[in-house]
Amino acid sequence: MSASGLGYNEQGGEAAPEQGQEATPTTAPSVPAAFGLFSSDTKKNEDLKQMLESNKDSAKLDAMKRIVGMIAKGKNASELFPAVVKNVASKNIEIKKLVYVYLMRYAEEQQDLALLSISTFQRALKDPNQLIRASALRVLSSIRVPIIVPIMMLAIKEASADLSPYVRKNAAHAIQKLYSLDPEQKEMLIEVIEKLLKDKSTLVAGSVVMAFEEVCPDRIDLIHKNYRKLCNLLVDVEEWGQIVIIHMLTRYARTQFVSPWKEDGVLDEDNEKDFYESDEEQKKKDQKVKKPYAMDPDHRLLIRNTKPLLQSRNAAVVMAVAQLYWHLAPKSEAGIVSKSLVRLLRSNREVQYIVLQNIATMSIQRKGMFEPYLKSFYVRSTDPTMIKTSKLEILTNLANEANISTLLREFQTYVKSQDKQFAAATIQAIGRCATNISEVTDTCLNGLVCLLSNRDEIVVAESVVVIKKLLQTQPAHHGEIIKHMAKLLDTITVPVARASILWLIGEYCERVPKIAPDVLRKMAKSFTNEDDLVKLQILNLGAKLYLTNSKQTKLLTQYILNLGKYDQSYDIRDRTRFIRQLIVPNEKSGALSKYAKKIFLAQKPAPLLESPFKDRDRFQLGTLSHTLNTKATGYLELSNWPEVAPDPSVRNVEVIELGKEWSVALGKAKKEKPIEKFYSDSEEESASTTDTESESTSESEKEKNGKEEGSSMDNSESSSSEELSDSESESKEGTAKKKFKTTEESDSDETEKKTKLISKKRKSSGSSDSESISTEESSSDSESESDSESDAEYRKRKNAVASKRKEMVVPEKKAPTKQDVSLLDLDDFNPVSTPVAFPTPAILSPSLVADLEGLSLSRSSVIDVSSPVFVPMKTHELLHRMSGKGLAAHYHFSRQPCIYGDQMVSVQVTLMNTTDQKLENIHIGERKLPAGMKMHVFNPIEFLEPEESITVSVGIDFCDSTQTASFQLCTKEDHFNVNIQPPVGELLLPVTMSEKDFKTEQGMLTGMNETSATITVAPQNSTRLVLLEKVVKAANLGVVPSGQDNIHRFAAKTVHSGSLMLVTVELKEGSTAQLIINTEKPVIGSILLRELKPVLSQG
Repeated sequence: MSASGLGYNEQGGEAAPEQGQEATPTTAPSVPAAFGLFSSDTKKNEDLKQMLESNKDSAKLDAMKRIVGMIAKGKNASELFPAVVKNVASKNIEIKKLVYVYLMRYAEEQQDLALLSISTFQRALKDPNQLIRASALRVLSSIRVPIIVPIMMLAIKEASADLSPYVRKNAAHAIQKLYSLDPEQKEMLIEVIEKLLKDKSTLVAGSVVMAFEEVCPDRIDLIHKNYRKLCNLLVDVEEWGQIVIIHMLTRYARTQFVSPWKEDGVLDEDNEKDFYESDEEQKKKDQKVKKPYAMDPDHRLLIRNTKPLLQSRNAAVVMAVAQLYWHLAPKSEAGIVSKSLVRLLRSNREVQYIVLQNIATMSIQRKGMFEPYLKSFYVRSTDPTMIKTSKLEILTNLANEANISTLLREFQTYVKSQDKQFAAATIQAIGRCATNISEVTDTCLNGLVCLLSNRDEIVVAESVVVIKKLLQTQPAHHGEIIKHMAKLLDTITVPVARASILWLIGEYCERVPKIAPDVLRKMAKSFTNEDDLVKLQILNLGAKLYLTNSKQTKLLTQYILNLGKYDQSYDIRDRTRFIRQLIVPNEKSGALSKYAKKIFLAQKPAPLLESPFKDRDRFQLGTLSHTLNTKATGYLELSNWPEVAPDPSVRNVEVIELGKEWSVALGKAKKEKPIEKFYSDSEEESASTTDTESESTSESEKEKNGKEEGSSMDNSESSSSEELSDSESESKEGTAKKKFKTTEESDSDETEKKTKLISKKRKSSGSSDSESISTEESSSDSESESDSESDAEYRKRKNAVASKRKEMVVPEKKAPTKQDVSLLDLDDFNPVSTPVAFPTPAILSPSLVADLEGLSLSRSSVIDVSSPVFVPMKTHELLHRMSGKGLAAHYHFSRQPCIYGDQMVSVQVTLMNTTDQKLENIHIGERKLPAGMKMHVFNPIEFLEPEESITVSVGIDFCDSTQTASFQLCTKEDHFNVNIQPPVGELLLPVTMSEKDFKTEQGMLTGMNETSATITVAPQNSTRLVLLEKVVKAANLGVVPSGQDNIHRFAAKTVHSGSLMLVTVELKEGSTAQLIINTEKPVIGSILLRELKPVLSQG
């Protein structure tokens, strides 16, 4: 303690400690002076109190840091509460943050003092700093006093509408605290939960679902409208939020969808019976059967969107997805979770234990899932007993005729283990294998008999118990074994084993008529020294021998009954009294004595050796109840599948109404200011704002492509708005580059027609640029979007402003002719996703022109897509010539902007005919793509001559994920299932930026948007050129100039959403390096980090 006091004195406050020491005798009368230990503590705290009362912010900050450090170490700092509370109104933000951290810890203990500062907390709820607002709400909800419930309720309502997603997240946390304090507020809290469930921010989603589970888990109607949004956001939510959402959606799905399992069963049965039925009956049956087979698209959406999370680094997330697949997925699809669960067995022992418990339950019902991973469950000598027994349980469940010989050899080793509990469990496992697989029953029995000569008494005892159970299945063949076991009575001392041998001899006494009476004689001698369990079996043995061989055993049995009559245990006395009346006839004997032989020597059914995990499937996997095998407090049961699925339309979201509100808002803006100027130049068309572009796009969609609008309405509102803004930002970047001509007449004609259509609409519905931007800002606020999204919008607007100013310098340019349509502009025209996404004319108001003239180009950061630094020539096999019946296909990523759409990745596919015949009509057939993923196929190839090859281009929108794009590659006669899975490095486009811009953007992407790791760099990779080459080979990144030799920077943006990806490699001493990735897409960032680490560390 004194040493720690010295440490505090060294850290800061030179004069303060001396004053504190002088004041100690007078200020601490409650502490005896004799105890130096306590007096030094008091001095230390006095020192901190004086620093907190200082006029200097630096002293207060130092004191608060030390106090928070004390709390982190588990020391009690509650007596400093009054001194800390005084600083709650400090103007220094750093001090205020630390004060709130302290108050969150001690507000519940010191409620009276905390209440004095309630007005300060209320003021802090209006603070411009989001961290202060959130901390104030957390402290307020930590004060557990019923009198402030109305204040808390008001604070939660205000915070739920806050612009910051972090504050809204804390509002969701506060809901649970308020509900536990005052359950009567439930209805008002449900209103807030309903509002927060509509939030689009991934930061809020997990917390509000947790509040929903705590407050109103039965209100499934609140989830309907948000179901699809939660499914789509799931990948980007933080890990602990993912767990809560997955468990909630599992319960939701069990109430809304029809069971996919019954369909599997019905299908199998029908297939067997089809052979015997006529064609007409078969057709009728097919018509009936096919109706229930279509899985609900929302059911499929949930299963598809949770699949990527099986690769999560968090074991709890993987376990949550595994239980979802177990409870919801068709049995044919549930097998994919097995590999992920086996991967978790490399974690620490606690995680292993829980995972093994769940695998044990799964392996009882579906052995096939884990049979390929049998060796993963072999026991290691370093495993603790709980892990060993769980693995043993799984191995026993997976045993079949094919692998039993391997398992028995493994079990022989386990029996020799020093862990006696595990050795005993292994013998029980051998017994279960013997009963389950009849082919090895005799082998197991012989092995167990050999174990009877083992030196270890526990092993022998367990073997006796298991042999007893096995002999009950076929006693006629095993008289010799019973004789052998009778001899063991002289050496075995374990009560259970002795009792088992006596029971066997008594049950089959007619098969060993000479040995049984002698055993009874020996037992009569040692009766008084035996355990109660053994005494009961001695009495039973005596009764059975009295009934079958009374000549030899009558006197012995009477002697044993007399001993039992005066035994200390009342169980023994009762059994003795009962047996005497039953087998020894006298005047008082009742009618039962006639049936004594039938009672004692009745045929007894053989015991079933079952898994202890057999009944656990009644609990949801991954829950505490499942682990404990008993219902825990707060456990929510999974409901049974409904016979008929409820109406799926309740999950439809009315997107049209949002569009109406949007157009009304734009209409108001149009009326306010007249149009001053109209530019028809093509470069100004590309610089239009998001609002006007989205309006024209939606109008043209309504006129031209009703079908595509319908399909886009299935997506969530947030994703559709992101796509619009992303495509617009791409078009802005496109205009900053040089344009080149193309000779494709048909494309340019079609594009020009669409451009004219847009310009007509713009004339009729023109609004000023500045007004549309303000409308956008207000709408984004009302939609409560996240900070990261608003930052991205801000950057896009800056780029647009910069490009407009450049264009205003040369207004003499004419509109391009038909041949002048640039390929970069065609990139923005995506025929798959949106009918019209071509750059449109812009309308500038006088106020915006003035603003543009006042701006300096140096202030706006220029971030342009650049050409790739390195294009890998590595090809991946798409279709092997053997599988493709002579058609071979390979693909590689060209790392160029895709000509089919600005959100697509360009993939070059090389097709080769290796046969000696011509292949005709090569094309792409059925596409099985995950939700949101799009694909632009190549035109059908009429024929391909023998030994010829052709390279075609395919565009795939992977939606910034590494999910597989599955499709069929077809010829005239055949269809081949193939798939393309992109490395995360190919989902990026390199960008150029200055070092200053890089640091600015990096500063905006910290906290949850930053992923880092320390790696050991191979010596040959530490030079600049080699390191740059390694990184750009692994990922399509642009190199950013760096002023420091030891820091290398790379930048790119994701192809789909245009989110920045900033990579920093900082070389340090001792061949170590810090690898940092900053991005708005943390999932992609973490995958890229995982891929770059081995690249830099390997030679």
